[in-house]
Amino acid sequence: MKVVIVGGVAGGATAAARIRRLDERAEIVVFERSGYISYANCGLPYYIGGVITDPDELTLQTPEGFFTRFHIEMKVHHEVTAVHPDRKTVSVKNTESGEEFEENYDKLILAPGAKPLKPRLPGVGTDKVFTLRTVEDTFRIKQYIDKNHPKSAVLAGGGFIGLELAENLRELGMDVTIVQRPEQLMRPFDPDMASMIHGEMRKHGVRLMLGHTVEGFREKDKGVEVLLKDEPPLCADMVVLAIGVTPDTCLAREAGLELGIKGSIVVNDKMETSVSDIYAVGDAVQVKHYVTGEDALISLAGPANRQGRIAADNICGGDSHYLGSQGSSVIKVFDITAATTGINEANARKAGVDADKVILSPMSHAGYYPGGRLMTMKVVFEKNTYRLLGAQIIGYGGVDKRIDVLSAAIHAGMSAIQLKDLDLAYAPPYSSAKDPVNMAGFMVENIAAGILKQFHMEDIAGLPRDGSVTLLDVRTEWEYRHGHVEGFVNIPVDELRERLDEIEKEKTVYVICQSGLRSYIACRILNGHGIEAYNFSGGFRFYEAAVQDRSLKESSAPCGMDR
Repeated sequence: MKVVIVGGVAGGATAAARIRRLDERAEIVVFERSGYISYANCGLPYYIGGVITDPDELTLQTPEGFFTRFHIEMKVHHEVTAVHPDRKTVSVKNTESGEEFEENYDKLILAPGAKPLKPRLPGVGTDKVFTLRTVEDTFRIKQYIDKNHPKSAVLAGGGFIGLELAENLRELGMDVTIVQRPEQLMRPFDPDMASMIHGEMRKHGVRLMLGHTVEGFREKDKGVEVLLKDEPPLCADMVVLAIGVTPDTCLAREAGLELGIKGSIVVNDKMETSVSDIYAVGDAVQVKHYVTGEDALISLAGPANRQGRIAADNICGGDSHYLGSQGSSVIKVFDITAATTGINEANARKAGVDADKVILSPMSHAGYYPGGRLMTMKVVFEKNTYRLLGAQIIGYGGVDKRIDVLSAAIHAGMSAIQLKDLDLAYAPPYSSAKDPVNMAGFMVENIAAGILKQFHMEDIAGLPRDGSVTLLDVRTEWEYRHGHVEGFVNIPVDELRERLDEIEKEKTVYVICQSGLRSYIACRILNGHGIEAYNFSGGFRFYEAAVQDRSLKESSAPCGMDR
């Protein structure tokens, strides 16, 4: 059996190694148009920033090493220019020598990945405008920085690469501005959670221009003008386009394979395309979202590796199936960690799912053990069924641990209530006896039992201020004086029982505290005295972060002005 693989990196290289482990006699040829067959894509911004100092560390495997270990031909600088399903061959061009030839196959795996979106804008081809996707892109940016010592950069786009690159350029001492059309960074997060990411970026000097449209670029005074719609231009020494990626599926289209979202390759759960004996894996393929069952594009290394393994299993006579992608991800943003899995509230609405959520701010480990820090967790679930839909966490230590537990719980089909039953490891330096994940489960159980009633960020503006309801802040007087929601009166929770005569029993009470815990206790006190009470999810700390973010509407600085 002869297997030809188009593309290395995550999906292609994984498939090649798996086929060899399953079939010692298979002939395997991998064509990779770049000079690198397997590299640390997610580490590229950290090389630019100097966190990773040795460029060889970016290369996970070399063609020579791969052949020595697996006896697989890894042909770099070889671009597959066409696929011919009728005669089961591919056309190949050696980009160094110019030689062209055809290679036959019994089975073909397409792993072309995705390419950076490069909009057709004036000036996009200037040598001071970069994209970041490959090792070659990384070296090009690093060499430019080392040679020219730029003092400022504009990044067009605020996804994973944009944020990681912004942090690394700031660590090099550069002034960094992120410009993008969407009004929030990191679309997998809901706006209220993204506000904390925005706050961390601004805290470290990254300027955010959200809701702005880039219309082109113009070289000027040894720098670049970034032209904006209805705004003065920005000036910078360099620009990086990080506005996303699109499936690189020209080969599949020309070969007549069925295509889906944004031209992605349609595959079944065995990674088979619409054409016999052709498989596809990685960022170029359309998948099913594990939570919603809808078609999706999810460009992450973990799914690509699993897909490569599944395609290899099936080529070698196995029966492996890809169950879908959850979009589990984590990112370092200066001092904080932000992580997500499943779907957020916004995507639940788009999918027609009636969703609810709990928001909590637990400590990363036992409060009495030094070094604990708050994290903010948002757990999204389906109303009535309590099916676990997704989670977002932002904090310091322990964020990755909790998101992985929640990801596993979603995959296992657990309900949000069942989170309370998970038996999770505990020691004071690592967690609490009631782990944050368990705490989320307790809260959802209280909602299901009618013990906890909530109101949310989107409800605050519509609360009556005419005295028909009671708006109650149960923090200390000091906390209240240093900031509160308009219309809320202050009775500290520890004084509430003695001051119940100040609460009119016939009125519904809406209660807020700093994190949601004291206000929950206040609600239970009020309920115990026959008063209907609702607890604000997330607390004043959460509310304040979102409101401050909304109020920061930064205008662009014209060229020549101090930023």
